Amino acid sequence: MNQQGILVVVSGFSGAGKGTLMKELLKRYDNYALSVSATTRQPREGEKDGEDYFFVSREYFQQMIEDGRLVEYAQYVNHYYGTPRDYVEKKMAEGKDVILEIEIQGALKVKKRFPDALLIFVTPPSAGELRRRLVGRGTETIEVINARLRRAAEEASGMEAYDYLLINDEIDACVEQMHQLITLQHSKTCYHLDFLSRMREELYHLDDRQ
Repeated sequence: MNQQGILVVVSGFSGAGKGTLMKELLKRYDNYALSVSATTRQPREGEKDGEDYFFVSREYFQQMIEDGRLVEYAQYVNHYYGTPRDYVEKKMAEGKDVILEIEIQGALKVKKRFPDALLIFVTPPSAGELRRRLVGRGTETIEVINARLRRAAEEASGMEAYDYLLINDEIDACVEQMHQLITLQHSKTCYHLDFLSRMREELYHLDDRQ
C-alpha cells in the first residue's frame, strides 16, 4: 500500500531557476509528480493536452470554479489558469509527492485549503545575481527585465509566508536540498495521525496484558 503523498508548493522570482530545478528533481527521483494546470487558452505548437496543460473552454473552467474543483486559480491576459483538485489528490493517493510551481498569491490560497502543504521559495543568492541571470537569457528587452525585477521586489514582501527559503546558487546542491526538505516533511506528525492513534491505544492497554 502506497504512503500518501504530500503537496509541495514552489514559488520564486522569475530567473531564480525554478524550471531547471523542477526538471532535475523529476529526472533524479521517481516519487514526484509536477502538477498539470488547466487553462482556457489555446494550445501552442507542440503542447499536448494532459501533459503541458489541460486545455478547457471558459465555460468548463467557470464550472470547475463553481464546483470547487480547483485548488487555486488566477486570470492572466484574459485567460484562466488553475490547479485541478482531482489531479492533485489522485497523484497524492498514488503515493506521489505533488509539486505545484505557482506564484505567491496562488501559494497562499493553497495553504488555506491544504494547511499541511509544504511551501518553498526559491531565490538566487543576491539581487545582482538575479539581474545577471535575467540579462544572460538574452531573450528579453531591458524593459521586460526591469519589469521582472520590479515584480520581484513586490514578491519579496511575501517570502516570510513560506516554510523554507531555498537559495539556488549551485543546481546540484539545490536539488538535493529540496529533496531532503520534502523527505523530512513526511515525518511530520500530521501525516501519521493513524499511527499516533494506534500507538496511544496500544500504550493505554499495555497494563491489561501484564
